[in-house]
Amino acid sequence: MKVLGIETSCDETGIAIYDGNSNQIISEKLFSQAAKHSDYGGVVPELASRDHVKKLIPLLSETIKESGINADALDGIAYTAGPGLRGPLLTGAALAQALGLGWGIPCIGVHHMEAHLLINLLEDPAPSFPFLTLLISGGHCLIIRADDFGEYKVLGQSRDDAVGEAFDKVAKLLDLGYPGGPKIEELATRGDPNAFNFPRPMTKESHLDFSFSGLKTAVLYAFRSEKNPSDTFKADLAASFQEAVADTLFLKSRLAIAQNGLDQLVIGGGVASNKYIRKRLIEGLKGNRIFFPPINRCTDNGAMVAVTGHYRLSKKNISSDIVIRPKWNLSEL
Repeated sequence: MKVLGIETSCDETGIAIYDGNSNQIISEKLFSQAAKHSDYGGVVPELASRDHVKKLIPLLSETIKESGINADALDGIAYTAGPGLRGPLLTGAALAQALGLGWGIPCIGVHHMEAHLLINLLEDPAPSFPFLTLLISGGHCLIIRADDFGEYKVLGQSRDDAVGEAFDKVAKLLDLGYPGGPKIEELATRGDPNAFNFPRPMTKESHLDFSFSGLKTAVLYAFRSEKNPSDTFKADLAASFQEAVADTLFLKSRLAIAQNGLDQLVIGGGVASNKYIRKRLIEGLKGNRIFFPPINRCTDNGAMVAVTGHYRLSKKNISSDIVIRPKWNLSEL
């Protein structure tokens, strides 16, 4: 089965074609709107929606042309139905259902977090069920137990800011611009991760929930304590903040592994592209099998939607309606 995947949940426009027989993405295109939103310090939903409308058809045409197959060779279409921003979600859903109707093939909306969770199944070696997943992005911070396709239990989640959101807010504090994650990571390479002893929130408790608002506030107070913050001061602040986040994720992941008796941890989401966090988790969780997607598939992309759509379409969970769910708990699947 060959499935076309369409991703438009936020500010990335992603198109990909997945071949289930070979377990390969045969063609994919991705466009990021980050530069467009940088002047506003975050994603503006209306601007994101308009840009998706402009980019979807050209990216679709390029993807099909690069794949070397005709549209009539496709067996189904998947789009991100949620969670995400309402306007951007609607652009992808409307195009997917229109194509499905025009081409006479089934169409299905998939869960954005499930897509991030399943993208590692493309890798070699790939994780095998059951496994744990740490999903870290601009809007989410979750620890999930995945027992099989569609069988997920949310074990922990952020009670306030998502980890990527905390990166963005600290970057704004340091006047680094948007998106904050890459900016903090680059600045931190020039700083001392032990310069500030920032808190590791909720890491002394037995539950698996996260909280990053207190850490963000600690960074704010440290910054305000310096009347004339130098470049070195800012680099130390960024490095110490990043180390606190990495340590928190490590401690929570280690606890989840111990509590569930599983030795496989799949890590996904935009923050999973942070090389410092990757290294910290791999080194700290030695003895377990840690899976990361390639850097280019950590952020939102069409490949993860196509892979998830392949599974869902094989289960015949299709719909002819334009369905989106901006708020959609993974445990509801």
